[in-house]
Order: sequence, then C-alpha cells, then structure tokens
Amino acid sequence: MDLARQEAVTWRNRALLLFDRVAMPVAVCDVYGAVLLANPAMAAECGTTPGRLRGRDVLELFSPRETTQVERIAEALRLRHRSRYQVSVRWQAPGSTERYGELTADPVSDTVEDTPALLVMLRVDTEPAPSPAVPAERARVAPMEARILALLAAGATTARAARETGLTTDGVTYHLRRLSSRWGASNRTELVARAYALGVLRAGVWPPGVPAGEA
Repeated sequence: MDLARQEAVTWRNRALLLFDRVAMPVAVCDVYGAVLLANPAMAAECGTTPGRLRGRDVLELFSPRETTQVERIAEALRLRHRSRYQVSVRWQAPGSTERYGELTADPVSDTVEDTPALLVMLRVDTEPAPSPAVPAERARVAPMEARILALLAAGATTARAARETGLTTDGVTYHLRRLSSRWGASNRTELVARAYALGVLRAGVWPPGVPAGEA
C-alpha cells in the first residue's frame, strides 16, 4: 500500500470514529434517501442499531410533516443543486412516543460532477406543548395575510409568495413573523396548521384558499 493510500485509510478511520461519537443523530444516505451509514445516536432514535438502518429509506423512518418539501428537494437534487435542504418530520421513538424534529440534508461528493451522497442530521425538538387557545380577535387576519397563508399552504416559497402578492420577500417575512407571534407558532408548518384550525383557510379544498367573504 503506497503512502497516499495509507494516509487516506487512516483519515477515513478517524472520520468514522468521530462520526460514531457525535451526539447529534447523523446518517449518510444515497441520493434516493437510502441509509448507507448511521451513527449510534441516529439508530437510538429509531430504537435499533446502526447496522440495521443500512438500506432503509430515511423518509420511511422519519415521516415528513409537509410533502411539498420533499418534492422540492427531489427536484433540486435531480437538477444537481447543492443547497442545504430541511424537512420537518415526526417519528415513533422507542416506547411508542411520537417525536418531532427537523432533518437537514447536505449534498456531499468529491467533485461537482459526482452524484452526491446526502449527509443527514436530525434536530430533535422538545415535546410539543398543547397549543393555547387563540382569542377570536387574534384569529382575524388581513386579506394580505390570508393570501400569504394560502400560498404557503400550497407550497410556495417566500420568493414566490412575494411575486404573487406584489410584496418584497422581506414584506412576506414580516407578515409571517407577525402571524407566528400572534398565534404562538414556532415554524411555518405549525402556522399553516393553525390557519386551518382557526378557519382562516378552508379545509378539504385544493388549492388552498380562504372562506368566501374573507379574501
């Protein structure tokens, strides 16, 4: 074995040792989401061992809370975009406890031309507290806010919502922050869920919209 190859093996072994000791749940997946390698912390979230996770589909282990996120990521990967992707997920932890968190996937490869693998990290949220009731006056929204919520529920990005409403991206973000603060929502998925629960968005229709008379 030549010196360069020996050094590569040494560094690979060191990286694997560090990978196993990282406290955060981490896995390496192929571009289709099949687990190639998982650390003990990731396996513990699934109630198994790292070896038993190999070959499993990461999105079967962790269910996306918003399917449109996955569709956008799949399209971006098909086009070889190399951005960081985030998916809000839930899963059954050992003991049948439902847990919530966020998967972050970073495409990694030796060269730009190579098909990337995905370095997947799991951020585990604390157990969600029951959502407090929202007073009627706080459930009311302005027409622009309702329009932004409908676009968000349909999977629009901030940039698309800005184009559709004639606002800047900062303007859209401002409205979303105000709504999140008013309703106690911690992320956009929860914000959309609250909009449906409060009747701001009509349930059972596609594309998402607001009740008649409130648009």
